[in-house]
Amino acid sequence: MGRLAVNIARTLQGKDKPTYTPHVLSGDHVIVLNVDKVRVTGRKLTQKTYYRHSGYTGNLKTMSLRDMMKDHPDRVLKLAVKGMLPATKLGKLMLGRLRVYSGDVHPHEGQTSQMTEER
Repeated sequence: MGRLAVNIARTLQGKDKPTYTPHVLSGDHVIVLNVDKVRVTGRKLTQKTYYRHSGYTGNLKTMSLRDMMKDHPDRVLKLAVKGMLPATKLGKLMLGRLRVYSGDVHPHEGQTSQMTEER
């Protein structure tokens, strides 16, 4: 999962292009399919913990990676990529260009508007 997240973060930032500039949004949109089949090594499934807090006293909620993969597999990859992007307004825009789906079906179409025929 980590190696996949690194490649996604580099593409979102535009670091794989020769025209990379840190203060310009020059990356591409990324669509990730079948994220429910992502694998992790070691004891990360039981030891890695995700936290969220509502802001009220005593409302810190924890969830292990195993439970998060079972309930929300798309959030796991999105949080991994979010940690690799800059913590600025530009980083938030980059994360908005990421689409993650747990299955192989998605509503996005290709960039060509014409149908091609095979002869």
